[in-house]
Amino acid sequence: MVARFESKILSPQQCLQWRRSDQCVGPVVFTNGVFDLLHRGHVTYLDRAATIGGCLIVAINTDASAKRLGKGPERPLNNEQDRAAMLAALSCVDVVTWFDEDTPYELIDLLRPDVLVKGGDYDMSKLAETKLIESWGGRALAIPFEFERSTTALVNKIRQSD
Repeated sequence: MVARFESKILSPQQCLQWRRSDQCVGPVVFTNGVFDLLHRGHVTYLDRAATIGGCLIVAINTDASAKRLGKGPERPLNNEQDRAAMLAALSCVDVVTWFDEDTPYELIDLLRPDVLVKGGDYDMSKLAETKLIESWGGRALAIPFEFERSTTALVNKIRQSD
């Protein structure tokens, strides 16, 4: 039996078709990340991002892309299919897709969201994606962290308990 949330996991091209359909009413919000071990910081951030527009697209780094981020040889801990499933199961997330490049620049250019959202640790003015989204009248913003959590900190905590 197929889980209901699996219909929310779309290839980039399927995501573009969804974006062009009438399934999303209101501004399209886009965010991205590895989302390796889903934690309270992630879900709070995603829930806030969803309130900014009419629908939320979450793009995850593929396993290969995540490995290039240099977070450690064992990362990501969860593969891309599992990470996508966890995100798609959240009610605040409308669609989950992926990108294999180092940044989601090309995917953002393809999907043309109205709003780009990142976590509070990003200086939005320094991102090439900000200039891109502003080129068609969109906006980019950083959501301040409400709960200081990170997957790296969780991994370190687990390692210390050995």
